[in-house]
Amino acid sequence: MAKADLDKKPFDVAGMFDAVGSKYDITNTVLSFGLDHYWRRRTRERLGLKPGEKVLDLAAGTAVSTVELAKSGAWVVACDFSQGMLAAGKDRDVPKVVGDAMYLPFADNTFDAVTISYGLRNVHDFEAGLREMARVTKPGGRLLVNEFSTPIVPVFRTIYKEYLPRVLPLVAKVFSSNPEAYEYLAESISAWPHQDELAAVINRSGWTDAGWQDLSLGIVALHSAVKA
Repeated sequence: MAKADLDKKPFDVAGMFDAVGSKYDITNTVLSFGLDHYWRRRTRERLGLKPGEKVLDLAAGTAVSTVELAKSGAWVVACDFSQGMLAAGKDRDVPKVVGDAMYLPFADNTFDAVTISYGLRNVHDFEAGLREMARVTKPGGRLLVNEFSTPIVPVFRTIYKEYLPRVLPLVAKVFSSNPEAYEYLAESISAWPHQDELAAVINRSGWTDAGWQDLSLGIVALHSAVKA
């Protein structure tokens, strides 16, 4: 399988990510010019985790984000619907569970916090995914969505829109085990809602007080909310 399309059929998306797992981490570091490390750290800091809290790291991929979150002392489980991605992170010593964001294999009110990084775009019905995340989160628990977003500086936004569809797939051909998947990445980022639009969706999906913090001129936005 080469790439999924923007219909985001779960089987196609999972298969696409199975194919990129082996070189996923290094490709992301190259494509982000090393900013991925900074974005993961800021996710952990903004979530404000405490030792002993139970945290769901959804769309965790190779679990590199899970390891970062666990630095807080919280108990963090990596969950992803791509077995290939989780297998690529087999040497990372954190609990791992295969699961679909729309049908999470956890009981109601299980987690103190849930986070999803660069994965909400890939959920077939991401509003249903947000509601499911709320279901497994305790009342008053926190949500953190780390996602590619819309740059806030007009000139940079224009340059970025050129970078995504043209340069990103070319770089991926050198470093990725499945460069066609990065064409989907560019397309899905371009089609993603702006920051305020996503906040509104979060607020009507079982969460409240959704707000966001732009990172790296808005390439990435951290959306946070509390379970209603």
